[in-house]
Amino acid sequence: MSAVLVTGGTRGIGLACARLLAGQGVPVIAAARRAAEPLPAGVRFIPCDVADPSSVRALFAQAGPLRAAILAAGAAGGDPPEPDEEHWRRIVASNLDGAWRCAEGAAAVLPDGEGRILFLSSVLGLRAVPDQVAYSAAKHGVIGLMRALALRLAPRGIAVNALCPGWVETDMARARWKELGMTREEAAAGTPTRRITAPEEVAAMAAYLLSPAAANITGQAIALDGGAGV
Repeated sequence: MSAVLVTGGTRGIGLACARLLAGQGVPVIAAARRAAEPLPAGVRFIPCDVADPSSVRALFAQAGPLRAAILAAGAAGGDPPEPDEEHWRRIVASNLDGAWRCAEGAAAVLPDGEGRILFLSSVLGLRAVPDQVAYSAAKHGVIGLMRALALRLAPRGIAVNALCPGWVETDMARARWKELGMTREEAAAGTPTRRITAPEEVAAMAAYLLSPAAANITGQAIALDGGAGV
């Protein structure tokens, strides 16, 4: 059986996706700069920095046949007090350039009629906050990339979508709460449902979008934010 590639697959949402799919008997390739913790049975690790073109080429040379790609790798963080080109380049290189690079690599090898590409954008790809200009711009770019690829790949029967999570129980979110001087409870109180999304909930939506039942869903940016964007 062909594998599902999950970039950023060794932590957070990417790891939750890898665990869920492997538990369903799907071969999974987890690509990340490093394996942060032991991976589940059925998950193969390939080191990759999506911001490095040669690293991405090496990933696809080793990956073999794929049935889908979940592109969850990325970097976050609030902007420095003053405009900083190094910060901008780092955020855009990981979140947008890396997503494009991996999507094009996947598109070249995915099977017609059943292939899937799923981006992990963010609610900040649907709206913005003033202290995350680089991250908001990159995640908006991911949605534009997804929509254009969905149109380009539709004749091949390859569905392309994006998930746009709000607060999810991950190390990245906890680091952001610390930056903002915010508690987990305060973050939860800012959503209509008064709760933080679990990584497993995002993974469940990802698994559905990779399933045959979702074959005609493409070009969609799906928010998982507890109703915060309504």
